[in-house]
Amino acid sequence: MENPSAFPMGEPNDGFAQYFVGQSYLASVLDAPDFSIHNVTFEPGCRNNWHIHHGGSQVLIAVGGRGYYQIEGQEPEELKAGEAVCIPADTKHWHGAAPGESFSHLAFMVPAGDLGAMGNEWLEPVDAQAYESLA
Repeated sequence: MENPSAFPMGEPNDGFAQYFVGQSYLASVLDAPDFSIHNVTFEPGCRNNWHIHHGGSQVLIAVGGRGYYQIEGQEPEELKAGEAVCIPADTKHWHGAAPGESFSHLAFMVPAGDLGAMGNEWLEPVDAQAYESLA
């Protein structure tokens, strides 16, 4: 797969593969003691399961291709390179590539308090029929 962004694509995201439908890749962009940024690249049709970040908001900055994110109870929103979104702490959501396009985003967490209180809760896959209906 060709890298859709100027950031490194990284290696297959095997450590989190069980929480994704399709292939994703993970590259560390910044790894500081209290703050990290990762580039996540999704092959066409790849998306992660619904999940919740406890104890912090998640910022996604689209850097290549076209993707989507969705917060539970809201309609899916398109993300294109140069766009960003902040997912509030403790909010069920998912994100990934558009059905026929690759997608990359930078992802980082903004702690809401104690760094030790942050954690991810992985949930069910996104409904395949609803996902495939996205343009």
